[in-house]
Amino acid sequence: MQAEIICIGDELLIGQTINTNAAWLGERFSAMGIRVQRAITISDNRQEIIRAMDESGARSSIVVITGGLGPTKDDITKTTLCEYFSTHLVMNDEAATRIAQFFSERGLPMLEANIQQAALPASCTVIQNFRGTACGMWFERNEVVYIAMPGVPYEMQSMMENEVFEKLRLRFERPVIMHRTILTIGIGESNMAEIIADWENSLSAVGISLAYLPSPGSVKLRMSIYIGDSAEQEQVLNTKEEELNALIGDYVYGRDKETLQSIVGKLLLNIGASLSVAESCTGGKISHLLTTVPGSSKYFKGSIVSYFNAIKEQELGISSVLIEKHNVVSREVAEAMAMAVRNKFRTEFGLSTTGIAGPLGETAEIPVGSVWVAVAGPGGVKSKLFRFGKNRELNIDMASNAALNELRKEILAT
Repeated sequence: MQAEIICIGDELLIGQTINTNAAWLGERFSAMGIRVQRAITISDNRQEIIRAMDESGARSSIVVITGGLGPTKDDITKTTLCEYFSTHLVMNDEAATRIAQFFSERGLPMLEANIQQAALPASCTVIQNFRGTACGMWFERNEVVYIAMPGVPYEMQSMMENEVFEKLRLRFERPVIMHRTILTIGIGESNMAEIIADWENSLSAVGISLAYLPSPGSVKLRMSIYIGDSAEQEQVLNTKEEELNALIGDYVYGRDKETLQSIVGKLLLNIGASLSVAESCTGGKISHLLTTVPGSSKYFKGSIVSYFNAIKEQELGISSVLIEKHNVVSREVAEAMAMAVRNKFRTEFGLSTTGIAGPLGETAEIPVGSVWVAVAGPGGVKSKLFRFGKNRELNIDMASNAALNELRKEILAT
């Protein structure tokens, strides 16, 4: 079972809006056993829309179109669909009532352009939008299902989850596909590939395909299996995951949708411990990541972003003599920060970072990308020097993840 995704919008092509719809749809389709073989972005142009639909419809059983359904003149998807399916617009009473209610509840005037959004192709099955004003449309031709959705992500996602996916499940028989993603940090893609080469070669015999998904500082390994029923697939994946952990377990921190911050949170909750953070070069990024996890207030007490040396001295009590003697980017300062914030907030663990994110500030001894991470806990304080690259944003992201991983390892060792 194959699908294709067509995202419409000049704002996507010029980079004004990031196209998250294709990624979200691809993930959901994959979980359903539907393979997305192509996702493209095209302009708000009649000929481009028709050409894309022709090409996708010739190859796939499902074609999803997002975007171009708004009330303005550049939103031409609906009229193009009428032309493509040889139909015409008719007023949909349910949609008209819902749109009127949408504006009334918000105390906003409803313009003629808004009313016209209830005019929909006569031959489509209407998919109501309860989060916005643009309806979705379901067409079928030559055994191919075409689904047109609004481009606003939270509107499209709600409509797909509440109605479209269920219609697709009833319409098509789908194979059982199971995925498992192993999350690693601290090892590069090429080094990992060398270590697990024999294990990787064994996967095809049990019907598993493997994908490497690298990102700065980490690599995800996604196993996909297409043979057997769900119980058989899970058993095979469990076996192969155990074999993988025996090879690279020191670098594995989780699986599937887990994150470093959620793993750290679970570990802290399991031992009833709390955490505080002192950040310099990461500028609050670690604290932000920790607080993206629901319930993090149960273990994360707070942080100090001591970006300026005077703040390190005033708020953390770091000696100016220590900074002058060892440099602010040093093992000694990082460890002093971790211990100070732990004492200040009275937490079981204190985490700190100090480094040079760049592009300015480097010296011959301390280049851009140098970051010290320290963890203070019940067993004392430990620190580690990381050497990242020259890109400021990547350095901040990688340092934040490295710090969380050092904390994770220290909690496990406690």
